[in-house]
Amino acid sequence: MSYGIEFVPGNISVKQVVNYCKLAEQKDIDYAWITNHYNNRHCYPTLAAIAQATDSLKMGPGIMNTFTDTPAAIASFACTLNEISDGRAVLGIGPGDLSTLPKLAIKAEKPVARLKEGVKQIKALCTGEEVKKTGNMEFFDYDGAKLTGVTLPGKAGIPVYIGAQGPKMLELAGEIGEGALINASNPKDFDIAIPIIKKACEAVGKKKFDVGAYTAMSIDMDEKKARNAAKIVAAFIAAGSPPELLQRHGLDLNNVAKIKEALGRFDFKAVGGLVGDAEIDAFTIAGTPDIVKQKCDDLMKSGVTQIIFGSPLGPDMTNSIRLLGKYIV
Repeated sequence: MSYGIEFVPGNISVKQVVNYCKLAEQKDIDYAWITNHYNNRHCYPTLAAIAQATDSLKMGPGIMNTFTDTPAAIASFACTLNEISDGRAVLGIGPGDLSTLPKLAIKAEKPVARLKEGVKQIKALCTGEEVKKTGNMEFFDYDGAKLTGVTLPGKAGIPVYIGAQGPKMLELAGEIGEGALINASNPKDFDIAIPIIKKACEAVGKKKFDVGAYTAMSIDMDEKKARNAAKIVAAFIAAGSPPELLQRHGLDLNNVAKIKEALGRFDFKAVGGLVGDAEIDAFTIAGTPDIVKQKCDDLMKSGVTQIIFGSPLGPDMTNSIRLLGKYIV
């Protein structure tokens, strides 16, 4: 089992992210995943700053996509980060945020096929290959592309983690990735996801694969404070979840509709009153160290191999990292 931590450089500065990553490294956390949203501080320079300030922490974007960034640009970035960090770079990549891309005038068409082509070209470029035109690619049929001015990571390349939710993306993750980043905190979701990944891995003869649980984490010695800190995150996840996912967790669809409506008018006080234990337990890991430890153990039993401590972490981020290091890692 390995452990990761996620930071969003939107509500906290790059310097704060770097300091939190240094603390996470001291607490034996293995990975730092930095979110990628156009409206926040950019993950590329943030990751470079983390690389220079740490010694053992592995790091990467969580996650990029091949709509807003081209495979060549992503490959160049990944190799540069790997050079700066002395071989500690990882790459999280996915289909793209379907709620964000339309705002950028991007049509999110054929996301699975586009990602598959993109990862193939990224891996080829990172191993020093000159990518020549084949006529068989729909999106990225490069014609003589090659990385020439950056230190390459060698034949092993840079580990690629696919951000996956639906069956097709989970299958693709098992086929082309070294790992998956799955936005879920509950074993029920992994009971469905992991068999799909395993089947895809077996089909290509892959024996090693890192299943990452990208959790919504909130830990504090005071259980009530921890759970209150998780409410807004649980609300956004519930509001954006399809009916079948809500039904899987036995949630009241009418209540979720009210939560979505309250979020739409930015009435967070109403949201706090609507989000209950059912939503918190379905979509987050929230509570005291003992509770969090048990829920992490449950994820391990379901087949998760990397637990990622994601936002909000808790009512006090510094204290939460210390608690995670002391009681969970």
